[in-house]
Amino acid sequence: MPTWSSVVVATPAHSGLGPTLSYRSELSLAPGTLVRVPLGAREVLGVAWDGPDGPPPGMDASQGKPVLGALEGLTPLNAAWRQLVTFAARYYQRSLGEVALAALPPQLRELDAAQLARRLKRQAKAAAAHPAPTGTPVAVLPPSPEQEAVLQALPAATEPVLLFGATGSGKTEVYLRMTEDALASDPAAQVLVMVPEINLTPQLEARFRERFAAQYGDGAVVSMHSGMTPAQRLGSWLAAHSGAARIVLGTRMAIFASLPGLRLIVVDEEHDPSYKSQDGARYSARDLAVYRAKVESEALAARGQRCQVILGSATPSLESWHAADQGRYKRLEMPARIGGGSLPKLRLVDMNHQPKGASIAPPLLAAMEERIARGEQCLVLLNRRGYAPVLSCDACAWKSQCPNCSAFRVFHKLDRTLRCHHCGFTSRVPRACPDCGNLDIAPVGRGTEQIEEQLAGLLSSVKRPDGQPAKVARMDADTTRLKGSLEQQLAALHSGEVDVLVGTQMVAKGHDFRRITLVASINADAALFASDYRAPERLFALLMQAAGRAGRDAAQAGASEMWVQTWHPDHALFASLRKHDFPGFAAAQLADREAAGMPPFGFQALLRADARTQEAAQAFLNAAAEAAAALPHREEVTLYPAVPLTIQRVANVERAQLLVEAASRAALQRFLAAWQPLLLDGRSIPGARGLIRFAVDIDPVSI
Repeated sequence: MPTWSSVVVATPAHSGLGPTLSYRSELSLAPGTLVRVPLGAREVLGVAWDGPDGPPPGMDASQGKPVLGALEGLTPLNAAWRQLVTFAARYYQRSLGEVALAALPPQLRELDAAQLARRLKRQAKAAAAHPAPTGTPVAVLPPSPEQEAVLQALPAATEPVLLFGATGSGKTEVYLRMTEDALASDPAAQVLVMVPEINLTPQLEARFRERFAAQYGDGAVVSMHSGMTPAQRLGSWLAAHSGAARIVLGTRMAIFASLPGLRLIVVDEEHDPSYKSQDGARYSARDLAVYRAKVESEALAARGQRCQVILGSATPSLESWHAADQGRYKRLEMPARIGGGSLPKLRLVDMNHQPKGASIAPPLLAAMEERIARGEQCLVLLNRRGYAPVLSCDACAWKSQCPNCSAFRVFHKLDRTLRCHHCGFTSRVPRACPDCGNLDIAPVGRGTEQIEEQLAGLLSSVKRPDGQPAKVARMDADTTRLKGSLEQQLAALHSGEVDVLVGTQMVAKGHDFRRITLVASINADAALFASDYRAPERLFALLMQAAGRAGRDAAQAGASEMWVQTWHPDHALFASLRKHDFPGFAAAQLADREAAGMPPFGFQALLRADARTQEAAQAFLNAAAEAAAALPHREEVTLYPAVPLTIQRVANVERAQLLVEAASRAALQRFLAAWQPLLLDGRSIPGARGLIRFAVDIDPVSI
C-alpha cells in the first residue's frame, strides 16, 4: 500500500509551495533519505524530511506524484544535520529546500541511483588502493606549558571555547592534539576543522596528514572547498558521510558536511569575515558551528558523549570576545609564542616626512636591504591587486570607468588590460585617451603588481649571502589562479628562493613562514576613516595577523619588525597595535559600540535590492518599509531610509539597501518572519517593476 512522504526540494522561499512537498512512495522512507522526485517537468534530487505521513488536505492518492526512487547505498542524513539545516533556513530567512539542497555536492544533485552506485564502487576501489595504516603515531614534541594548560582545561569546558592565542603560540598543535583525543575516544568519531580561505588548506592538510595518515590511513583526511572540482567535492562528501573520512578540513561550506560521528569542531581564525556567506543563504559558518556543536551534543548526551567547538584566533571577533566577557564562551589564553620568542616590534613610518610620491619610504627600503643581505625574508602587504586602481588622463579627466559598474577598471600591466574586479569586464589598455586622444594617460595609485615591479628595481643591486641577486615575488588572486600555483609559490618561499613577497591579505593569515623577519604594510590608512563601523576591527586584525608572520622562528623573533606606513601615526589604533594589546583595543571598540547600540549590543539585518534602475530598487525598499508599519511588534525595530550601496552598480544591476536594527535578536527575528510575506507582495508595486531580486542579510558583516 503506498505511503506518503514529506520531501524537501530546492524551491525558493517565494515559490509559495511550502517548506516540504508530499509525494507517494511504495516504500516507507526514513527522514534524511535522498530521493529522486518529479518537480514540474523536471526530475530533481530531494531529501525525505520529518513531517506528516499523509496526503495534503483535499488531495487523494491519485493526484499525488510518486517518488521515482531512493539513492541506495547512502544512509539517511541524520537528525542533527536536519536540525542544523532547519535552523539555518529559519534564522537566515530562506526556504528549507534552498539550504538543504545547497548543502549537498552539486554533482550528487545530478546523479540517479545507477550512477551513484557506479560512483560508490569506484570510491571503494580507490579507498582499497590507499596504503594501509601502520598504526604508528608520528613522534611529536611535548607541548609548551601554555599549551599543556589549555589542553588540560579543554575537556572540562561545557561551553564553546574561545582560544585566544598570539600568532605563533601553537594553536594548531592544540587543534591536532584535541583531534587526536577525539579520534581515540571513539572508532567512529569525526572532526571538522574550518579555515577562512582556500589558500590555507594545503599546509593545514599536510600537517594533519603527517600526523594522522599513518595511524588512520591516507583517506582519513579530506578537504572541502569551492576550489575543488565537482567530482572531488562529491568524493570528499561521500567519504565524510560514510565515516571513512575521520577528519574534514574546509572553508565555510564544510559546516554543512554530513558527519555522522562528529565530536569536535575547530574554527580557526574565527574572526575572519570570509566565514560569512555573501550570496544565497547568507549564513555565518562560525555561528552555525556553535549551534551545530550544541545540537550534536544534545544527540550524544544519552551516550555520555558530546561535540566540542573551539574558536581560535589571535584577534577574536568582538562578538566572540563579548560572549566570553559575559561567560557564554570560555576564554582560554596562550599569550606567549612557542620557544619564548617575542612579537615583532612596531615601527610607524610618518609619510608626512617622506619624499613626495614615495611608494616605499627610504627607511623601510634600507631595513629590507639589511634583512636580505643577512639571508632573511620580508613580506610586503598591500590589499589591492593589479598595477594601479585606475588609469587617468590629465588633459580631460577621463578615468578607466567600468561601463557596467560604478567602479573603475584596474590597470594590469603584465597583460596590458583594464579589468573590473566586480563584474570581470576586461579590455585592452587604450593607446590614447578615448575621449580626447591625449597620449599621456597614466596610472593613479598603486597595486601589488606595481609594488612588485618597483621593489625589483630598487633591490636589484642587493645581494643575498650566497651572492645571488634578491628575488621579489607576488602572491595574490592573479598569481594563484592556476591549479597548483599557490602550492608552488608557498614552496618557493619556504625553501628560501624568494627574498621579498608582495601580497594581498591572503598572505597575512595562518601561514607559518619561518624565515620572515620583517613585515611591512604600505597602505594601512584606507580603513582608518571608513564609513563601516567594523573597518577598524578588520584593520587591526589584518595588521596583527600580518605582524604574526614575522619572527616565527624563536631565534630571530627578537629582531623581527612590523613596519606600517601611515599619514596618521597618532591614531589610537596604532597605539594599541604598538603594544600588541588586543584586549585594550577590544574594550575601547566595545565601549563605542555599546554607546551606539551597535552589535554585539544590538542586532541588525539588511534588506538588499537589485534592480534595473536605482529608482526601482529604492521604490521596492521604501514600499517594504511602508508596508511594515502595520506589522505587530513594529515598534521593536528601527528601519532606516533606503540608500545605494557604496558601489551601487555592478554588471549593470543597480543595488540599494535598507538597514533594520533591534535591541534583541528575538525581536528582530519576529519582525523579519512577519515581514517576509509583505516583501514578496512588494515586488508587484508599479515603481518596483525593474526589481531583479531581493535578499535579507541577517547579522551583516559589512554595511
